[in-house]
This record gives sequence, C-alpha cells and structure tokens, in this order.
Amino acid sequence: MDNVTVAIVYDFDGTLSPGNMQEYDFIPSVGKNNEQFWDYTNSIAREQDADPILVYLWRMIREAQSKELPIKREDFVNSGRNIKLFKGVRDWFGRINSYGASQGLNIEHYIISSGMKEMIEGTDIAREFKQIYACSFLYDENGVACWPAVSVNYTNKTQFIFKINKGIDSVFESKLINKFVPEEDRPVQFRHMIYFGDGTTDIPCMKLVKEKNGHSIAVYNPECGPGGLENLIKDNRVNYVCSADYTENGEIDNLVKAIINKIHADLVLKEYTEKNR
Repeated sequence: MDNVTVAIVYDFDGTLSPGNMQEYDFIPSVGKNNEQFWDYTNSIAREQDADPILVYLWRMIREAQSKELPIKREDFVNSGRNIKLFKGVRDWFGRINSYGASQGLNIEHYIISSGMKEMIEGTDIAREFKQIYACSFLYDENGVACWPAVSVNYTNKTQFIFKINKGIDSVFESKLINKFVPEEDRPVQFRHMIYFGDGTTDIPCMKLVKEKNGHSIAVYNPECGPGGLENLIKDNRVNYVCSADYTENGEIDNLVKAIINKIHADLVLKEYTEKNR
C-alpha cells in the first residue's frame, strides 16, 4: 500500500481561484476590461469557427504588441503572483498530503487548465503540483512570446488524465501514451483519482474519471451559489457538488478525507481477497 498513489487533479480558474487568471493583471495592463476582451475573443472564434482557447492566446500576443508591453515568460510568471485563491487553498495541500500519508497513501497534485501555465507557475502554490498541464507559449530568440505552444481546451483535457494514469509528464511524448499497460500496472489507477472542476469545460474529465470508478467533484464560488451544477449529478457526470471552500473540516476537506478512507479500505479488502484466493 505504501506504493499506491492517489492523484488529485484540478482545473484552476473557478476551481482553485475565482475568475479567470488573465483578469487579475494582464487584461487591465492592455487597457481593456474583462467584457471587452472576452466578447471580442469569442466573436472572432465564432466568426472564423476557431478554437476559443487558441484565439485568446493569439489575442494576448496581439494586445501586448499593440501596447508595446513586454511579454516574456517572466512577465507572465510575475502576473501570476496577483492571482487570488479560494479560502483555505494555501493550507490544503500539506493537510491532505499528511492525511493521505496517515492512511499509507502517497498523494500527488496535478493541474489541467485552459489557463496559462506560466501564470500558474507564478502563484505561491505552484510548488505543490507534480505537473501543471496548461496553455503556454513558444518564445523567440529574444525570449518574447510569439506563438501558442500548448492549447488545453474542453475535450483535449482528457488526454492529460491518461498521461497521469500512465505516469507521463511530458506534453511532447506521444508514443508511450498509446502503449498498452494493464490498469493494475499503471502508476496512478483511475479509481485512485479525484478530479476537481467548476463547470462545462471540465465535464469530459469529470465524466471520464467517474466512469473509470474515480471520484469527480464539481465546485462553485461560494459567493455565487451552485448555478445549476446540481444537474451534473442528475446527468451522472459527477459524484459530488461542493462550495469551493478548502478550509480544514469544511465540506471539501471532509469529503476528500472520506474518499481517501475509501481508497484505503478498498486496498485492505483487496489484500484480504487475494490472500483468500
């Protein structure tokens, strides 16, 4: 059991942080308000039948260039330092890691986000994640962002669930992901996954993890209410819906500890079954 890993996988915007990460610093810096930036981005994507994620990455480059703003990697990282987090998030990781260890389990944390990897790396919780799968840029010879390197949209998020399942950290690696490995031999089995998301962009991942006997949790901003997320349970897409409050002894804290208890109990019962067999 000491070798069993439980992967807790998170979306970022709306899951660990209220709002979109670009709204804290970048969008105001190019002289736009949130509505202007996103409405125009979505209108271009709609008119040209394009991926909205790729279009927002393109627009970030164009807006920064028009204002002659620096858009090097460190600028995005510095922008990420301004991102706000939901209550209890900063203490969450150490607390859950310790609880998992008390049950003989190794806890790993991952991000799968349509937001920007560079900005997430600027937050003070970046060190908590084994891997951050998120949108990012290519940089030219001067270190300036020039083209999208990775785009993480609604359905292609699921590829990273399989990468976690097979222990593949690289975005570039595409051969090992298709190699057959029995589920029992994979570094992180699906039933040992917990996925956190906040809405429609996370539905493919939440549904996948749930169908593979893992646990999916839809969260909502405590200031806004669930906003219909309960339908995800009715539609059999998630296991639970909770307010995004990560404080000790809160609903999420107690729920995840209960899931860890269940994983531990299932492993103990599996050992008894194998002995009796």
